[in-house]
Amino acid sequence: MKNNDSKVMPNQSEKKLSGTSIFFALLSGILLFLSFPKFGMGFIAWIAFVPLFIALRDVSFRGALFLGWIAGLTACIGILYWITHVVVYYGHLPLYLGVTIMLLLAFYLSLYAALFAAGLVYLRRWVPLYLVVPVLWVCLEYLKSKLFTGFPWENLGYSQFNNLFFIQIADIVGVFGLSFLILLLNVAFFEILTEKSKKSFALAASVLLLWSGVYVYGVLRINQISQTLKGAPDMEVSLIQGNIDQSIKWNENFQNETIKIYEELSLRTPMTNGGLIIWPETAVPFSFQDENDLQRQVRDLSVKTKSWFIFGSTSYTTGSEKTDYFNSAYLLSPQGDVRGKYDKVHLVPYGEYVPLRTLFPFVSSLAAGIGDFTTGKGFHPLTMGDRKIGVLICYEGILPEAARMYKNATAELLVNITNDAWFGTTSAPYQHLSMSIFRAVETRLYLVRAANTGISAIVDPTGKILAQTEIFKKDAIHGNIKFIALPSFYASYGDLLVWACFICLVIFFLWGLKGRKRNVR
Repeated sequence: MKNNDSKVMPNQSEKKLSGTSIFFALLSGILLFLSFPKFGMGFIAWIAFVPLFIALRDVSFRGALFLGWIAGLTACIGILYWITHVVVYYGHLPLYLGVTIMLLLAFYLSLYAALFAAGLVYLRRWVPLYLVVPVLWVCLEYLKSKLFTGFPWENLGYSQFNNLFFIQIADIVGVFGLSFLILLLNVAFFEILTEKSKKSFALAASVLLLWSGVYVYGVLRINQISQTLKGAPDMEVSLIQGNIDQSIKWNENFQNETIKIYEELSLRTPMTNGGLIIWPETAVPFSFQDENDLQRQVRDLSVKTKSWFIFGSTSYTTGSEKTDYFNSAYLLSPQGDVRGKYDKVHLVPYGEYVPLRTLFPFVSSLAAGIGDFTTGKGFHPLTMGDRKIGVLICYEGILPEAARMYKNATAELLVNITNDAWFGTTSAPYQHLSMSIFRAVETRLYLVRAANTGISAIVDPTGKILAQTEIFKKDAIHGNIKFIALPSFYASYGDLLVWACFICLVIFFLWGLKGRKRNVR
């Protein structure tokens, strides 16, 4: 396969990196950071890689590794700076150590960008950029999302969360498919800017035509969903945002006040019988399974309002050798009975459990004070009368596979409960919400989100935010959700596009090896 991009991107040579190349790599990193909330706009992602492609035009494989790493590191620091706030303010670590921890994670994540740049430089001699760029990026982004428990935080496709017509295609190709399309558009802009040939304009026109088709699909799909929603059965919901300060959240002297705040907010707007009240993750600051006056007060809220009630609490099971603790969500009936409990499945390393404890005992002392929860048994819906609900606790809201499992288990509503107080007023609460929106699009279900300090929201099956709160404000959202049963290709079949990309990548490398042998001969 002969690549005509060689005029634009000469083959590898051992040249020193210029200051201009480093500048363009840094610029790409900055543009990537500015593509995400709360500081950026999604359309910036459409051109964010163009400076990096320019920087890679005349560099060696090793030079490409460095430039890709620089771009990735810049983007990761801009997106994940809030980690320093979390570990310094709540972990009580010195600032220098908080910055170090954030940088270590950024260093690791930027390796994927480095491999992307190096792989691009290696393959560009045999494979057209239009093929290698989106395929290679999607494969690496998927690996980043899965390896070492995975870190899918702000994958590229999430930058388009408020581009309503564009993101509808996620019910076919998922977020990784959106990343694919964004990279394809970046290549088109790069080719138009640098090549200026009839072929480059023809290929760019093809990409723009493909994007137009995606937007047309979005318009048609939104219209279809809107028509389906008109006659769908509905339910009242109240999302309660208590805004409880994290520093006093687990203080026993403040337990009564916490329950009082949530109760008053829940009773502020009268509910129709059979509605649904939702409190955030660990909103109940004690183990609900222990019978006491506070437990009875929580139960009475269901009876007073004659509503279904979901709330977060810790729970535990006591065995002969040890006690297992869980981050749980309870479902109470309008009669105050416990009708179900979901235990969080995907725990956050060093936030909810300490990995490698048995191999490295000293890790426990380094992570003193971290809750050590046990993994739940699976993503099994809770039954609310004749309806099924899929509960996503905190980080699980950014996991497509969790929402897919619920959809395939015939869940009719997604409930995301979280406590984002840890993030403060950084960009993290906005980023967290932007990712959870896609679970509604992928499954074509309503998603309701109750967050302790915000952002709480109601999201319809098109990904449109119908209502949301401000952060760090006591508030309650009262609205309606509807139950529909629209099929979703992505929910049924998952990341088929990703596996196709891996197959293509193997073919590309085999083609490259064949090309190298031919050159040697």
